[in-house]
Amino acid sequence: MSVFGTENRYGLVAQAIHWITAILVLTAWLIAGTWGRDETSPIMGLHQSIGFTVFALVLLRLVWRLFDTRPPKPPMPGLMALAARVSHWLLYALLVLVPLSAIVGTWREGHALMIYGSQIEPLISESRRLGHQILDIHHRMATVLIALAGLHALAAIFHHLMLRDRTLRQMLPVG
Repeated sequence: MSVFGTENRYGLVAQAIHWITAILVLTAWLIAGTWGRDETSPIMGLHQSIGFTVFALVLLRLVWRLFDTRPPKPPMPGLMALAARVSHWLLYALLVLVPLSAIVGTWREGHALMIYGSQIEPLISESRRLGHQILDIHHRMATVLIALAGLHALAAIFHHLMLRDRTLRQMLPVG
């Protein structure tokens, strides 16, 4: 398999970023809130480290898209194509905004981030109320992200089973 994409499938780098991001987002969502109100919990640090990794991977993926070849989209009706395009860009937006809102909200609450065992002290002024509101938005966006990612997966399965096109196969490491 090529590192770069081809006319038929995404390359190894794009596939790796896609699947690692999917696994990390699901993991972060599943462990979210399991630390209670303890800002120093190792689980909170794990959640924040995963979120930071997702943020970095998405930025890398966006840069990689500038240089990589992407397979052309299979033919589909206009509304379906529009829904695919809009949902992909919404996914990207949420994959950037969810971690960014966590960083800003945490710092606004006056807490340090725990990233890979290192504390990153707030770089912005404290406003507990605003920080709490931002983290509330973070939680809501994360739920929307999970729902949209689920629809994304269902759409890929629909393409594979019902439309019998290459949409799913071009992102799988084998096939």
